[in-house]
Amino acid sequence: MKKLEEYVRSIPDFPEPGIIFRDVTSVLQDADGLHLAIDGIMEKIGNADDVDVIVGTESRGFVFGMPVAYNLHKPFVMVRKKGKLPCETISREYDLEYGTATIEMHKDSIKPGQRVVVIDDLIATGGTIEAAVKMIEELGGRVVKIVFLMELAGLKGRDRLKDYDVESVIRYEGK
Repeated sequence: MKKLEEYVRSIPDFPEPGIIFRDVTSVLQDADGLHLAIDGIMEKIGNADDVDVIVGTESRGFVFGMPVAYNLHKPFVMVRKKGKLPCETISREYDLEYGTATIEMHKDSIKPGQRVVVIDDLIATGGTIEAAVKMIEELGGRVVKIVFLMELAGLKGRDRLKDYDVESVIRYEGK
């Protein structure tokens, strides 16, 4: 079996010159790559007894978070784009490269004191996960770990999350 990194397709000069786009779809489209990705995330989480809830951000955090929640026999909570959840929500706005975005989660999705692991496919600037963490804490949850499949270290997203235990399965030094 190949290493997980070999399943990630790198596309130069997308979406603009000088950027290397790390495409996760090539991991998902290969059963061995998907298996390695989920196993790698599970390994970074460690002891499931220290976790009460898995949270994933829309949309690829769902893809990687759901099988982890299933394997650990833990509930899964979705953090979605504004206007996508049907019940009472809390929300948080965060900055994008050009403008802002808002994410939401159900107000009753995290109970006070619950230990939460947040999962997403990629950390770039860290804004989305920082907003998700603030909502979890607003509801009384305690983020015990944040796990990414891939990290673009050159964008320094980890700096925004410096107070948390952050892990990535694959780390790329550039942007």
